[in-house]
Parts: sequence; structure tokens; C-alpha cells
Amino acid sequence: MTDCLQTLGGSLRCLPSMRELDLSCNKNLAGGLNQLTLHLAHLTHLESLDLHLCCLTHTDLEALVQVLPSLTALTELDVSSNKEAGGIVHPLVSALPLTQMRRLPLNSCSLSEESLTALALAVPYLRSVDVSWCKVVSGRSALLLDALQSSVLLELRLSSCELCTEDLRHLAAVCRRGCLSSLRVLDLSYNGSVGDDGWSALFAAGGLGSLEDLDLSLRPSTSASLSAWLPALLRALPRLPALTRLAVRRWTMGSQDREQLNHSLRKRSVLLEWDPDIEDAASSCKTTNHESPEE
Repeated sequence: MTDCLQTLGGSLRCLPSMRELDLSCNKNLAGGLNQLTLHLAHLTHLESLDLHLCCLTHTDLEALVQVLPSLTALTELDVSSNKEAGGIVHPLVSALPLTQMRRLPLNSCSLSEESLTALALAVPYLRSVDVSWCKVVSGRSALLLDALQSSVLLELRLSSCELCTEDLRHLAAVCRRGCLSSLRVLDLSYNGSVGDDGWSALFAAGGLGSLEDLDLSLRPSTSASLSAWLPALLRALPRLPALTRLAVRRWTMGSQDREQLNHSLRKRSVLLEWDPDIEDAASSCKTTNHESPEE
């Protein structure tokens, strides 16, 4: 693998105008990224660098931090699914051209509270924030949400963060301030610890007029009733004119609730993803909104 990295490094020197470099899912990079970083410094036009799921070591990430100041055109850096990245967020953020950064996904990176605080420095400029599968976000989402600027963020992914009701209330407050008016994708899936009041507060807040994709699904091994907060969702739907997908998998509902939701979406092209029970499976296929089966 060392020879391959050296060959790749030599090739990069011949490609000074490269704008995108995807080295993701290459676990053999682990422990050897420093063999490339010297050559990466020559890619002064590089805009996107993808290193997700590469098993990067702390030493690899330190080498990356050293070269980042040379990548003056960078707008996207993906080091997600590298657990060690959680311990180096502060120097990483400090080395980036923050005002031009658009994507810095850190999902599945074993973040700490200190990491969240450091990431908050970049949040005002990012078009996409993804800290999914980072349990430290639970009860601390305000560290990120309070850093959001109005009409900047397009995508917010907080899947499997063990969010609590207070996290959703804080998200609702951010919506009311208009900070998420341009948001198109909101992923809150796999957060079954949120209480009914949290979901109701979010839907009552408004401020999501550009939202296209909303995922509220629960984990495959769980289920819960959405009857308590469905009225708030139904009232919110007219204020979500851009919505094209609504995922509520594993949430259970009675036949009356199903009819109300179907009625609200009947004349809209919204992909509704839910788990129809056996007795409703045949009739659900006849509804005008689209539904997709469990993957």
C-alpha cells in the first residue's frame, strides 16, 4: 500500500488544477495519509476532499491539519465515520478557510462537548450540518443551533443523536427566529427519546417554508404512537408548501389518524413513508400520495 500511496502522491503533483478528490472508504489509508499530505499542498484549486470511512488515525488527522492552510479553495471536507476525528475538531476548524466552507460532515466521529463547541465556529457558514450518530448532541444541541445564521443552512441531520424533548423545543425556537427559513432537508430519525411535547413544539413553531424532506422515523426495533402530536403536524402541513417527502416509519396510528394524514396529503405530490399495518396494506396502495415499502 505504501507504494500505491507514493504513486498517487506523485500523480497529484501533475494535477494542480484538480477540484475534487475522493479517497473515501479506503481503510488502507490508515496510518499512511502523511505520505499524501505533502503532495496535497500543491492542489491549490481543490474545492472538495472526501476522506470518510478511512479509519484515519490521530497522526493521519494531524498531518491533514498541517496541509489544510494550503488548500485555500476548499469548500467541502468530509472526515465523517472516522472516530478519531472527534478529538481533533478544534485544530481542524482552526485550519480551514471557514468563511467559504459549505460542508463539514462529522457524523459517526465520536464527538465530545469540546468538539461541538469547536464545530459551532464553522456552523454560521455551512450549508449542511451533519452530526448524526453522535450521542453527545443529546441535551447539547443548543451549542450548534445557537450558532446558525438566518437563511444559510440547507441541510440539518441529527439522526440517532438521542435527542430529548428540550432539544426539540430549542430547535423550535430557532425555527421561530427564522434561522431555518432556507432549510430543505431535516433528518430527525432514530430519536425515540423525544417526548410528544417536543414534536408538537417543533410543528407549531413554523419557519420551515422551504423544507422538502422531513424524516421522523424510529429505529426498526421500536415503535410508538404519533396520535398525540399528529394534530400539530396536520396544522403545520399547509405551511410546508415545498414538502416532497415525509418519513414516519415505525410510528403507529389508528385508522382515523391515517385517514386524516392521507386527506391532508391527497392533493400534494408528497412521498409518504410509513408502515401500513396488514389490514390497511391493500387500501393504502390506492391513496393518491406515494408510499414506499420498508427497505
